[in-house]
Amino acid sequence: MDHKIARELRILKAYALVSVLLFAALFFLGMKPKEAPTKFEEIDVERINIVEKDGKLRLAISNRDRSPGPIIGGLYMKAREGTRPGMIFFNDKGDECGGMTWESREKDGVISANAGLMFDQYNQDQTVGLTYSQRNDVRSSGLRVWERPLVPLADFARRLSEVESMKDGPEKEAAVKRLRQQALESGLSGVARVFVGRGTENEAVVSLADTKGQPRILLSVDGTDVPSLQFLDENGKVVYSLPADAVPGPRK
Repeated sequence: MDHKIARELRILKAYALVSVLLFAALFFLGMKPKEAPTKFEEIDVERINIVEKDGKLRLAISNRDRSPGPIIGGLYMKAREGTRPGMIFFNDKGDECGGMTWESREKDGVISANAGLMFDQYNQDQTVGLTYSQRNDVRSSGLRVWERPLVPLADFARRLSEVESMKDGPEKEAAVKRLRQQALESGLSGVARVFVGRGTENEAVVSLADTKGQPRILLSVDGTDVPSLQFLDENGKVVYSLPADAVPGPRK
């Protein structure tokens, strides 16, 4: 009997020792500091996706070939993949909501360059942006504000995606033109309301437009350093100006 009890005590002691060691190991593992983020001095990458824990895309940074197509109303426009190097933003529901893109080239003696930082209205297209564009010596840069309707862009995006998936040719070009004209006539495409920047004629200008996109007030200093203030009617005719003999200048 004594031998049996002694053996059971030894087993209990061993069990207790193992349990203590196990709990101690778990405790110290729990106290272990988180691993430091991996650091790189330099990396080459074609695309980086910033995602939420559930995998939803929030930001894509990419070259041209790896750039994602727009997502509008949950519709992924595959035909527009690989067209715009830069950074594209996505909102909480996964739709594109703006971004920053840039490109420039020189071909056959012609220089062309464009860059922009855009922020989209909810369920619509860009409503405010910083833009730059150039074609040879003609340049423009500044802040732009667009008026967008509250009508979601999803249905137009769906129809446009169907047209863009058509075989290239005159029929496709005509369909795209027709669809864009419908959007323009219905007001779905919005209008430019404000421009503050440098116009194409080397003028510093503030242009304020009405709800139809017609400039109504122009405050500018032209390329010869002459300042002016002009008020225009709905047809673009100057109705009042300072100085009185100011010549209507460029509006974009």
